[in-house]
Order: sequence, then structure tokens, then C-alpha cells
Amino acid sequence: MARKPGFLLTPQKAPERRRWAARGRQGRRRAQGRVMAAARVQLLLAGRLESVSFARSVCGLLGAGPGPGPWPTYCGLEGGRLILSDKPFPGSAAKLPLQRPPFCPFAALDQQPRPPGAELPANRGVDLGVAVILQSSDQTVLLTRRTRTLRVSPNLWVPPGGHVELDEELLDGGLRELWEETGLRLAQGQFSWVPLGLWESAYPPRLSWGFPKYHHIVLYLLVISQESQQQLQARIQPNPSEVSAFMWLGPDIAAAVAATEDGTEAPRILPADLPLSVGAMELEEGRARAVALPTSTLLRNTPPTAEDNPERVSSGTKFALGLWLQQLGR
Repeated sequence: MARKPGFLLTPQKAPERRRWAARGRQGRRRAQGRVMAAARVQLLLAGRLESVSFARSVCGLLGAGPGPGPWPTYCGLEGGRLILSDKPFPGSAAKLPLQRPPFCPFAALDQQPRPPGAELPANRGVDLGVAVILQSSDQTVLLTRRTRTLRVSPNLWVPPGGHVELDEELLDGGLRELWEETGLRLAQGQFSWVPLGLWESAYPPRLSWGFPKYHHIVLYLLVISQESQQQLQARIQPNPSEVSAFMWLGPDIAAAVAATEDGTEAPRILPADLPLSVGAMELEEGRARAVALPTSTLLRNTPPTAEDNPERVSSGTKFALGLWLQQLGR
């Protein structure tokens, strides 16, 4: 049975939430060791259902060309499995855009030199993740900055999200991750939701860093709250082990962020009508303080040869913000 997202957090319950979240992550790692991850993401090709090997490009198997996409993909969820196909099939719930970053290491794996000592995983598949684009009633969305100490994507601005547990519904997984990372619990009947799109990601994202250790398909869910940004912010209590800052983006800045081009070294010129800084809340010794984050930080590209983790918005988040703006008709 899928685990419920939790309960309303109070300051006294924050340590309990962190312990509960840590146990959940440990349980997910143990489950991953017991169950081949290929069972989580499966493709329906030529009428046959098959698991996706870790070292295969999901986009490529679905007929993607050399570019990043997006490609229209039919998807359905059955018992914790995400089933994808380039054609409609019984049980497919949505037709969503699927995209990958321009520097995805799985796009041309056979044509790239393999790092010394790197071996292709023989018994691993593609993991399943979910991320929540939380929209307030006044049309702003929540982004969080991952802490520098995290193994995957440290110091990046992303929406709340993470792995989907075995047999967990996608929405339940998204709400659970939202609660684990931000302390926000959304009451049933006080929000609506819609799937936005699919993102194929790997970490490290380039073979020059060594063979990737993680390979995910992430489903972005747009969750629309009936509460305003001010009401939601009053209830946010981020988990400091995962979140170092958070902010709310409006459509104008989100559009500028979504328009930045990753995988290039081209300089980004700040549009004249955008503010020079964006308000954010940064965690310091367990307390949140207001800071002014330079807007240019959010517009930073991901250069193709970068080997550090500069503060920036992740490529998948830019893709999701673009889909959110389409939903708004912007």
C-alpha cells in the first residue's frame, strides 16, 4: 500500500519529519537493491512490453532523433510502473512531451569513449522520479535550492521531488516528496493537478565525469493550490538536509529562465525589463532569512565542459517551467 504524504508539520515535529524522511530514503535504497530498477520504467514497442536497460536512451528507443526533443509520448502508470510508448495503447492516461538535455550521455553512448575502468551496469534499469511544480493561487511557482552536500545535483534550483516508491501512485509520491522537503501538506479538495511532461536525466550528466551512476525518467506534475503564495510561505518549513533556500517565481522571470539555452557557452544578456534580483529565503543555522538573489544566477547556462556545480536552475526545471507557462497561456 502506498504511504500517505504525512501530516501538517509544526516546529516541534520537524525532527520527526527528518527522521521519517531519512527512514524512507533508506527503505527506498534497500528496495532498489531487491528489485531490478528496470521494472519501474517500461516501454511498449511493437506490442511488446519490455524493461529499459540502464545504459539505453529512453528517448532513443522511442524514436527520438539526435536533438533534445521534445517528442510526444503516451504514458500510463500501473502498480508503480511507468509505461511509455510512441503510440496510444489501452490504459495510456496522457500524451506528454518527453525531452532530454542536449548533453545527455545516453544519447550517443556507443559513439563516445568509455572512461577507463567504467563498466556498464548489467542488472539495472531506469529509475522513476516525480517532481511537483507547485502553483499558488496567485500564479507563482515554488523552487528549492538543493544543499551542497547532496550527492546528486547539489546546489541546483529545482522543484520538490524525488523517487517514487514501489507501488506508490505518482501523485502520492509527489505530495510525499513535497512534504518531506518543504513541510507543506496539501489537503485533499484544496488543490488540482495535471501531468506536464517527462524528462530523461542522468547524473553525472556527462561521460567526461565518469560513467553516470543514476538514470531517471522524471514526471513533472503541476499541482495548483487554492492557497496564495503568502499562505503557503507561512507554512513552509524546509528540511535543511535537502533544501538550502527556496523562492517563488512569477511568469515573467520563469519565461526568461525557461528560454536560457543549456549546453552552450554563449553569454546570457539580462532582458531590460527584468529586475536585477529576485527575493528568496535562505536557510542559515536552521532559520530562514530573506535574501536578494541576482536574477543572472537563474539565467546561468550549463556549459558543456563544466565539472563543478555552480548555482543555477537545472535543465529539467527549465523544461518544466516552459510547460507551466504553456498551461498559463503565456
